[in-house]
Amino acid sequence: MSEAKSADSRPYHHGDLRRALVDAARRLLEAEGPSALSLRAVAREAGVSPAAPYHHFKDKAELLDAVAQEGWDILQEQMKEAKANDQGLHQLTSLGIAYVCFARENPALYRVMYDATRDKEALPEGMSSDKDSAYCMVRDTMIEHGADPTQEIHLELATVAAWCGAHGLAEMAGFRQFDHLKAALGGERPFFDAVFSHMGLFPSSHDDC
Repeated sequence: MSEAKSADSRPYHHGDLRRALVDAARRLLEAEGPSALSLRAVAREAGVSPAAPYHHFKDKAELLDAVAQEGWDILQEQMKEAKANDQGLHQLTSLGIAYVCFARENPALYRVMYDATRDKEALPEGMSSDKDSAYCMVRDTMIEHGADPTQEIHLELATVAAWCGAHGLAEMAGFRQFDHLKAALGGERPFFDAVFSHMGLFPSSHDDC
């Protein structure tokens, strides 16, 4: 039995079919990777007929878009929670750490989130305009702690820099070359904190978590 099946082997019976299909796709994605995803495989995982997914998704690409959006929504909630649990300028560091931890804990989902947008030449709809989005949360946190909202280009560049800093650390965080730094600093999260503090945009929280 696959890890995906062991996570939830109950077949779908009623309710939100689209939700059930996206959940099934996420289980397959994390257990077996993107190559394992197909509408037929997702239908099997969800316990529905092979034709059922076509009521909501015309093809695999549409399914992956839905899974990617789910990832952005989860990231947004985790970053929101991290910000609420900190205060002052350290909130910006907390947002960055939440981003990196999300990427580390959901590697396949994280990859799909960016793969699904790369050929569209844009972040997902709403990411740069929805005030509750993860991206806007970074920008607005900067404003809350002193950034001038009238300096639109400067503010946008600072937001891009912060986002790219977190994205770059997420991509490199697992490199073995950093093991000695993690050991010296007391773990992975203090390592993230220290790296962010050296980027200039992120103050160190000095938390030993």
